[in-house]
Amino acid sequence: MTHPRPPEREPTPVPRIPSAATSSVASLVGAVAGSVAGVSRMLGAASGDVIAVVDPRRLAGRRPAIDPLDLRDPEYIRRTLPALRAMSGIYFRAEVRGMENIPARGPVLLVGNHSGGTLIADTFVFAQAFYDHFGADRVFHQLAHDLVFKVPGVRALVTPYGTVPASPENVRRALARDAALLVYPGGDHETYRATWHSADIDFAHRTGFVRLAQELGLPIVPVVAIGGQETALFLGQGESVARLLHLHRLLRIDVAPVQIAPPWGVTVLDFPGRVPLPAKITVEVLPAIDLAAELGADADADAGYDLITGRMQEALDELADARTFPLVG
Repeated sequence: MTHPRPPEREPTPVPRIPSAATSSVASLVGAVAGSVAGVSRMLGAASGDVIAVVDPRRLAGRRPAIDPLDLRDPEYIRRTLPALRAMSGIYFRAEVRGMENIPARGPVLLVGNHSGGTLIADTFVFAQAFYDHFGADRVFHQLAHDLVFKVPGVRALVTPYGTVPASPENVRRALARDAALLVYPGGDHETYRATWHSADIDFAHRTGFVRLAQELGLPIVPVVAIGGQETALFLGQGESVARLLHLHRLLRIDVAPVQIAPPWGVTVLDFPGRVPLPAKITVEVLPAIDLAAELGADADADAGYDLITGRMQEALDELADARTFPLVG
């Protein structure tokens, strides 16, 4: 069934970049590219104009000794945002559309397609656009795999921006704080799909995000991006190799993918590191989807999954059709 989509919006223009910011682009790109070798996956997306009222008692979870949610640092964000903006605007020539679909307050579940291996350029682009649009004080968290926090360079870079370990407790506590929460249901499976499948939404039928939205009465705001799978030549997930090596038991990952990218040529799981190619990144935030309103209160998770991924695939097809050449956009 084809769902009508709203009229095309003009992309958010990339702001004029101060000279002080451009001078720090190289150092930021170097820090990101040099640190991402150990990252496995990050998760995310974006919500719409309906602000759901959620009972904090349903969201509260156990509180760790050091709460990772408290490590988000608005001052750090304000200080480093010019460099991130420069990387988005100059290196990735980013366009971000539809930020008005994200509410300025209240819990928001953002659901995105996952691209680019461990160095997911569209996540950095989206984070920059989010904080430019709402300011550093708007609470925004992104879920990430445990391996992110075992690599000091990556941990130091992303934790102040609101990145927290992926766990049910962190999801519920973040939403209880009225956060915008970015999740990528496709995880490592989707982010390492082959480059020739870059225009495919592939969540591997993981429906947990649908059940969460239904339980808490939250709308889902999809965030669709293209270009990340062109930052290297991705040759596939290598899931059979991962099973053979028992990587799920050792590292909690289900892939052992091969990429071709500078400076080393061939990498596996982005080891020993790579520099992302300067592909043009385009991100579109879609209108909120209220599952209960569209499917009924008793709809099963499979129906919600099909509705959300179907809308996202339609949008991604349009973004792909608008691209003239890979990398160039």
